[in-house]
Amino acid sequence: MTRIVRMAARGDGVTADGTFVAGAVTGDAVDGGRVIPGPHHVEPVCRHVSDCGGCQLQHADEQVLAKFAVGRVLATLASVDLQPETMRPVHLSPPKSRRRVSLRAALTAEGLVLGFNQEGSHSIFDMTECHVMTDALLACVQSLRPVIAGLLKPGWMSAVAITETAGGFDVVLSNLEPSPKTTSVLSTWAKRAGAARVSLETHMGVETAVQRAVPTMRFAGVDVELPPGAFLQATADGEAALVAAVRQMCEEAGRVADLFSGLGTFALPLSDHARIMAVDGARPAVQALATAARRARRRIEVQHRDLFRQPLAARELDKFDVVVLDPPRAGAKAQAEMIAASKVDNIAYVSCNPNTFARDARILCAAGFRIAELWPVGQFRWSTHVELAAHFIR
Repeated sequence: MTRIVRMAARGDGVTADGTFVAGAVTGDAVDGGRVIPGPHHVEPVCRHVSDCGGCQLQHADEQVLAKFAVGRVLATLASVDLQPETMRPVHLSPPKSRRRVSLRAALTAEGLVLGFNQEGSHSIFDMTECHVMTDALLACVQSLRPVIAGLLKPGWMSAVAITETAGGFDVVLSNLEPSPKTTSVLSTWAKRAGAARVSLETHMGVETAVQRAVPTMRFAGVDVELPPGAFLQATADGEAALVAAVRQMCEEAGRVADLFSGLGTFALPLSDHARIMAVDGARPAVQALATAARRARRRIEVQHRDLFRQPLAARELDKFDVVVLDPPRAGAKAQAEMIAASKVDNIAYVSCNPNTFARDARILCAAGFRIAELWPVGQFRWSTHVELAAHFIR
């Protein structure tokens, strides 16, 4: 008999001799391949847990979830010989707090299947319950079943993206043929389900099929109209934790460059005390932020720019007190190199990928930065996906 001593990056338990054991957590015992639950092993709350690809850690208690998030970040940094000077307490979003979801639907001979991809597969698991989405979001998903079943061609697959906004649900559906019938069916459903807007994604792009209200998100008291399919933090709870961390890193700044700014998740809260230049490559998000900032008279200059191909140069960065970075999963290698060559000495880096974060951190630290503080954030509850905010100083 042996014991699980740590958790691997993909959620497996690992014994002292390096054996990976699926479905085990720290403190469990393993006897001949059989997992004997230990003090941190709990009963999963969802009956889909062994089939759905959405959650890998429902059998772990809060202590293991917190240690997993911290360990995931520290292990990745250790792989490039880095560590933070101060590790802040981990923030875990609660169950039923996820306000946006991306699913897939397919019409088979047996009927419609709608849900996440099964673990390690391209097959869709037909989801009938979920404990990470808000109750309202789950109800919206389930109400869409007969609608999609009636509109999707047999053998076809549809991507389903739904965001819960202040104005109602914002829905984007792919592979549904635009037609008067489609519009009529979606309009009837939208009124019944409380959807603000339904858009259809085709080879021509995304077009609004039904709009009953304006889908908006509020950042620091400012309403921003949400473009179809725009990026948004998965939970309001996780967003608040990340914003609080970035605020602390920027509390004395007079001029801030918010790079990969999106809709203004950080730019708008920071604009209550600083002048902001917000830059992003997503034109609809940039336009939405510009409109909202102008209406609210916030001190935000907005720029549309592909920061992967055209990062801000060192001379452009030198005028800022703090640079805020919130890149997608690919990270910000080119921009990190420009920051390293600049006179900037204060960075607030928000990351959704510890691997690319570690790569960029190595670039920055080689130029004299240190990771003064790091906040781990687990807003994708029960998954192996970990986010973080880090304060770099030189």
